[in-house]
Amino acid sequence: MTDAAEWRGRVGEAWAQEWRRTDRTIGPVNDILVAEVADQLGEIASPRILDVGCGAGATSLALKDRIPAAEIVGVDLSADLVSVASERAAFKPDVRFEAGDAATFKPGGERFDAIVSRHGVMFFDDPVAAFSNFRALAAPGARLVFTCFRGRAENEWAMAIAPILEQFAPAVLAGPPPAVGPFAFADTDKVAGILTAAGIAAPRFEPFDFDFVTGVGDDPVADAISFFRHIGPFAALIRELDEARAAAAVDRLTGIASQHRVGDTVRFRAAVWLVSSQVA
Repeated sequence: MTDAAEWRGRVGEAWAQEWRRTDRTIGPVNDILVAEVADQLGEIASPRILDVGCGAGATSLALKDRIPAAEIVGVDLSADLVSVASERAAFKPDVRFEAGDAATFKPGGERFDAIVSRHGVMFFDDPVAAFSNFRALAAPGARLVFTCFRGRAENEWAMAIAPILEQFAPAVLAGPPPAVGPFAFADTDKVAGILTAAGIAAPRFEPFDFDFVTGVGDDPVADAISFFRHIGPFAALIRELDEARAAAAVDRLTGIASQHRVGDTVRFRAAVWLVSSQVA
């Protein structure tokens, strides 16, 4: 489980260093999210948008390109990620990023026509309180649009890593699914219950499957291993292993990645929900 302290620290730092590769892996998700937000805001000339868990700014920047008159505020726990996002938006008017906890974010008297998130809403300790805060920040008729992973079993990239976790850290996969983490919003009934409890209208869920490209180039397997060593559950695993066991885990992952090589890429199927609702 990745908690807030880790996002403020080493996990956020790793994502900031690897933003080009994380943008690549989740790029198709960004595309459908931005298209949905643009469609829902089509009648608003100059919408104000809050990007929750904005990361390195990919969603905010894509929204600005798609809706040039929009004013966009991105918020993320990681100051490192916010720094990268701010650098990328240096020449984008009306786009700004702030380091902070979106669950308690209070940007003065600002109200937003849309609250969006690309995979940034699964990490709240108290999700009902977080979404209640979003409702308080919403302008009348505001839309909520976010993406999140579907179940672990539907995500080939996660299932590919599972045997390695079972071998070297079986406790990670034991017991019920964690309340916080990448798969915390896989259950649609759970998500609908959270939003309803926060006073938000019943959401619509649309499934989307895509290729999760973890490696590219002349040696895509090596690129994929480098990605997994820095981002996600495998990175967390090898931090806890001694040198010999870490090397064995890397060897096993290399074999798995090789099986998923397609030309100059390594790719796994991934499955997400595109979730939309009316906030206020």
